[in-house]
Amino acid sequence: MLDPVVTGVGVVAPNGVGTEAWWEATLASRSGIRRIERFEPERYGTTLAGEVDAFEPTEHIEQRLIVQTDRWTWFGLAAAEMAMADAGFEPSTEPDYRTSVITASSSGGNEFGQREIGNLWGKGPGFVGAYQSIAWFYAATTGQISIRHKLKGTCGVVVAEGAGGLEALWQSRRTIARGGVDTVISGGTEAPIGPYALTCQLQTGMLSTADDPAEAYRPFDARANGYVPGEGGAILLVESREHAASRGASPYGEIAGYGATQDAHHWLEPAPDGKQLARAMRLALERARVAPGDVDVVFADAAGTPAGDRAEAAALQSVFEEEVPPVTAPKTMVGRLYAGGAALDTTAALLALRDGVIPPTVNVDSLADGCELDVVVGGPREAPLATALVVARGLGGFNSALVVRKASSGR
Repeated sequence: MLDPVVTGVGVVAPNGVGTEAWWEATLASRSGIRRIERFEPERYGTTLAGEVDAFEPTEHIEQRLIVQTDRWTWFGLAAAEMAMADAGFEPSTEPDYRTSVITASSSGGNEFGQREIGNLWGKGPGFVGAYQSIAWFYAATTGQISIRHKLKGTCGVVVAEGAGGLEALWQSRRTIARGGVDTVISGGTEAPIGPYALTCQLQTGMLSTADDPAEAYRPFDARANGYVPGEGGAILLVESREHAASRGASPYGEIAGYGATQDAHHWLEPAPDGKQLARAMRLALERARVAPGDVDVVFADAAGTPAGDRAEAAALQSVFEEEVPPVTAPKTMVGRLYAGGAALDTTAALLALRDGVIPPTVNVDSLADGCELDVVVGGPREAPLATALVVARGLGGFNSALVVRKASSGR
C-alpha cells in the first residue's frame, strides 16, 4: 500500500486559531506566550504559559455539548471541523464504518475535573455533575468527535505524554493499512493551564520560572532554564492515497515512517546519552526508506532543559553525523503542548514542505555546549524541502520520530 496522505489540518494554538492564522503568526515569529490570565499565577512560581485567548467555544460547539465537556475537547472538536473543511471532507457522505478517530491525550479534562472535585470537597457528592465521569477521561475527545459526526470505524486514544501525537498519527496509518478504513481523524489537543494542572506540572521541576517570555523556553541555548506549558494542538485528516484521489483531494504530504523507543532510565528524566531517541529516529528513517542525507529539516522535541537539550542534540549528531540538517522548534512560540505539541509540529512540517520555508525558533541566541546545531533563528528560512523529521519525547522515557514527505501531487 502506498503511504497514506494528510489532506486536511486544523489548528487551535496560543498564537493563532485556524491553520493559516497560526502559520502566519509562526512565520512572523509572533509568540503566544505571556503571563497567565485565567487565574492569578504568582504563588505557583511559574507565571507564563501559552494560553489560547482567541477561542470562543460557542462559535464551534453547541451550548449543550460545551457544558458536558472540557476545554481540551472543545479544542479537539473545533480543530476536527477545521481539518475536515480544509480537506473538503463531508463525513455524512462516507460509509459509517470507513472513517475512524484516533487522538492523543496527556492530562485529559483536568479543568473540568478540578471544578467537580472542588464541588465534592466543598459541598458534597450530590453536587458533582454526571458528566465528570466522562469529561475528564483521556478518550473523551475521540468519543465526542466520533459521536458528533457518526463515525463508527476503529477508534482509540494514545496516552504517551508529549510523544502521543506522533503515535496517534502512526496508529492512524496502521489502521488504514489493515484495510476496512479509508480515513482517520487524528492528532491531539491539550488544555493543561489551570491551578490543579499547573501544580501537577510543577512537580517535575522542568518548568521555567522566568517572568519575561523572551527569557523563558530557550531550547539548545546556553541560558536554557526549563520550558513553558501551553494549550491547544492540531487535528489532521489522514486518508489512503486511493481514497483521497477518488475525492479529488489535494494532499499536504505523506506519513512515511515512524519509530518509537523507551529510555527505561528514569520516571522523569530522559536518558542523558540520547541513544534510544537516536534509535527511534533511525527506525523512522528505515521505515520511510529514507537515508539521513535525504532529510531536509528536523522539527525538534526541544525540551528546553539543559540535560534534555544535550540528549537530543547528541541523538541528532549520532544519526546524521557531520551533516545534521537545519533544526527548528516553532513550539517556542506556543509552549510545550504535551499531547497537542507533536501534532502541531507535524502540521508545521507539512506546511513547511508546502511553502518551501522553515519556520523559525525564537528566544535562542547562544547555543549551549554540546548543542552545536544549525538552529533556524531570526526569521523563516526559505529552502527546497521534500522530507521532514519530527521528533517528540514524553515524560517517563517515551521517544518518537515521524517522517513526513511532500506528496507527489500535493498542494
